[in-house]
Amino acid sequence: MHCDAVIVGAGPGGSAAALLLAQAGWSVALIEKSDFPRRKVCGEFISAATMPVLKACGVAGSFIAAAGPPVTRIGVYAGSAMLRAPREQVWGRALGREHLDMLLRNAAVAAGANLIQPAEVTAVERQDGAFFCELDDGRKLAARIVIAACGSWNTKGIFALPSPRLRSSDLFAFKAHFINGRLPPGLMPLLAFPGGYGGMVESDGGRLSLSCCIRRDALAKVRRRHGGKAADAVLAHILETTWGARLALENADLEGRFLSTGPIHPGIRSRHDDGIFFTGNIAGEAHPVIAEGISMAIQSSGLLAKLLIADRAGRYARAWTRRFAPRIHIAALAAQLAMHTPTRAASLALLRAVPGLLGLGARLSGKTPISV
Repeated sequence: MHCDAVIVGAGPGGSAAALLLAQAGWSVALIEKSDFPRRKVCGEFISAATMPVLKACGVAGSFIAAAGPPVTRIGVYAGSAMLRAPREQVWGRALGREHLDMLLRNAAVAAGANLIQPAEVTAVERQDGAFFCELDDGRKLAARIVIAACGSWNTKGIFALPSPRLRSSDLFAFKAHFINGRLPPGLMPLLAFPGGYGGMVESDGGRLSLSCCIRRDALAKVRRRHGGKAADAVLAHILETTWGARLALENADLEGRFLSTGPIHPGIRSRHDDGIFFTGNIAGEAHPVIAEGISMAIQSSGLLAKLLIADRAGRYARAWTRRFAPRIHIAALAAQLAMHTPTRAASLALLRAVPGLLGLGARLSGKTPISV
């Protein structure tokens, strides 16, 4: 099979790229190793700044119809503090990955992308200016370009990232849905607790989505203190140390089970390597503290597709860096402020004095609100 582009990974980044290229008349093969629908460890929030890409993909209306209510206020829950930004604006909405992935993948197929799922790319060779991709079922694809959109948490496969040495500061991620939660309408609070951080948001179907990260050394301590499984210990730690989370979840019921992954290693990685383009978290990953992971994946794929269609792909790495590197650096700073007691206390004191800084921080992290 010959095509213009082979895209590895049918998550939000890969499917958005496939959809936009197929709309432009490209022949696209979209390869995904997992079955859909699937749940994923992520915060589910999609920022309003992502809407132009979703509109270009033709799925903005479907996304809004399926997603949870608009997030109109951001805040911070830390210890006994429950702070909110003073001004209401629409910052975005949340949609579970089991729905978002299907929405974008199906739209890509409807636009003409050739979906091959489940399948995995086991080898990529470049010959005479073309790429030859071999799949685990023995099929071979030839393409002008290859786009890797397979995420940064994959530990196996041709695009798996190397495993760094173990560190006490390694972050492990957890995610769960709750029903009957009591999060104030429109609020998306950052949770800042000893050794970690997280966030809550009302997602689709009235579900409250809780996602968090915790350091390896802190996780060991909370497991000794609370016992049981890691996820149960982390939840107990959050409820014990974060009053706002306790209020939101005291009468809530866990839906399904906790998901977990890690360690995660945020940072900037390769965006282009010898004709292979990288988009989404495999290109660069921000600390989840700023809730921009899915938005960055979709936006970076929108950027890549635009440049490929305009035959300006050589500008991708530099354009990606200008747009997304500042968010990654801001997120790293925010994560450190949230996880450590002295910096967390100082940050809370500053936010109490100048609550408008919450909105400024959100804008610096890449969010562009819409006035209510």
